[in-house]
Amino acid sequence: KTVLVPAVAGCSLAESITTYDVRGLKKAYPNAGVVCYINTTANVKAECDAVCTSGNALKIIERMPQKEIIFLPDEFMAKNLQPLTRKKLIGWKGRCIVHEEFSPKTVKEIRKEYPNAKILAHSECSPAVIHEADMMGSTKQMLDYVDASKNEEFMLVTECGLSDRVRVEKPGKKIVGSCALCPYMKKIMLKDILECLKSPRPEQIITLPNDIIKKAKKSLDLMIKLSK
Repeated sequence: KTVLVPAVAGCSLAESITTYDVRGLKKAYPNAGVVCYINTTANVKAECDAVCTSGNALKIIERMPQKEIIFLPDEFMAKNLQPLTRKKLIGWKGRCIVHEEFSPKTVKEIRKEYPNAKILAHSECSPAVIHEADMMGSTKQMLDYVDASKNEEFMLVTECGLSDRVRVEKPGKKIVGSCALCPYMKKIMLKDILECLKSPRPEQIITLPNDIIKKAKKSLDLMIKLSK
């Protein structure tokens, strides 16, 4: 298969850790399993035992055989998951530049202004923000919550794209408060996708060494296996 990238966009989480960092952690904690968040490079995935998403992170951690888990690279997600498992999580210092913008003060202000609103926060937010929210979850879990809830007002503590989607798909639900834009995600425009599909430039075609592909696939395959 050919993988195309319409625009050269990065990710603060993916950029926060290297293969050198992972190898150092594995050396420091030789008995620990290594789980990395989906927002990592293929090179980093190749050094890990399993990959996870925000939706299945806890399940993957719980089903890993080791009692200690190196969880990479999101510092806040590791801290938010730690109270939910008996396993010891060894985190890293990566942060999502979008979700670290939110503060407990902002959430409290929205709560005061909209007392009937349900506040849903992504697990990439800080523990202090999660403490002020009504639920913590992935994008999909937040959407499911909105669908199932009889509430009409919601604050979605995540990237603006989700709020926009809810406004379009669920006109009966009101989104309150502010959101945060991801400068990397917003680099990709529809015209870029069309141009990329019609005539991709060399830098838009992703190529990886075969050994990295095999090792990274192994960690992804384990995620799929443990998710079932």
